Amino acid sequence: MCKLIGYTLFWIAVGMLFMLVLGSTWIGLILIAIFIITGYYLFDCK
Repeated sequence: MCKLIGYTLFWIAVGMLFMLVLGSTWIGLILIAIFIITGYYLFDCK
């Protein structure tokens, strides 16, 4: 379950990166960073 949540958060961050290209917002950038970091640590859980 931990890997599934991490995988999902990572791809949400990728989608938000496309959103950032279309309309630049600081909130989007902050959420992208949070989702990538959280997704990486959850996907790499041992």
